[in-house]
Amino acid sequence: MTNFVLMAGAWLGAWAWEETAAELRAAGYAVRPLTLTGLAEKRGVPAGQRAHVQDVVDAVDQGDLRDVVLVGHSYAGVPVGQAAERIGDRLRRVVFVDSSVPVDGESFLSGWPSDSVRAAIEANDGWWPPITADDCAGQGLTDDQVSRFLGGATPHPGASLTEPAELTRPLADLPATYVKCLLDDEEPPDAAAGPLKSGHWDLVRMDTGHWPMFSAPRELARVLREAAPRE
Repeated sequence: MTNFVLMAGAWLGAWAWEETAAELRAAGYAVRPLTLTGLAEKRGVPAGQRAHVQDVVDAVDQGDLRDVVLVGHSYAGVPVGQAAERIGDRLRRVVFVDSSVPVDGESFLSGWPSDSVRAAIEANDGWWPPITADDCAGQGLTDDQVSRFLGGATPHPGASLTEPAELTRPLADLPATYVKCLLDDEEPPDAAAGPLKSGHWDLVRMDTGHWPMFSAPRELARVLREAAPRE
């Protein structure tokens, strides 16, 4: 059976996947939403990016999972992309949902204006505070969805944003799907451009915002099913 392991981005935990996970289970898939160290019910525990990579690998190892589809949203694409190469032939596919992708030797904050984020982390004792309702504008979210998102959000461990990624082979070698949410931006990040030309990656576009597990959970579940159909 295909095993979906789902990781949400900054400030979020396993709870964020509730609706999408329910859709996948109803379709007959095994689903394991995962909370990364320092977030949600694991809040307050300092963690670097390598700890988050290990969280993903441990979930696969401890569950003795095979035919694994790793799904990383936003920040989580960085640890998920690294974990994917570490689980070997247990991997079926990686799905990057409107996410960053790892670049060897670079951090999540590399390559974009991050002074304000670094300042916020320093001012909050090593944690990145959650965004506000104003930051959710234009992302296809209803007021109730924004309220649910912000109500469950917890500070994100800052070290995970500044620690560099470590890859042992080209990311383009992985079987992957990149899901681009068009209300956030029309194009995937520059780091995904090369892999998308490799022949191993597919590009799927969704007409929704950066948090599709809230704004379009059923459509997101459909996209995930189509990325890794049952054999």
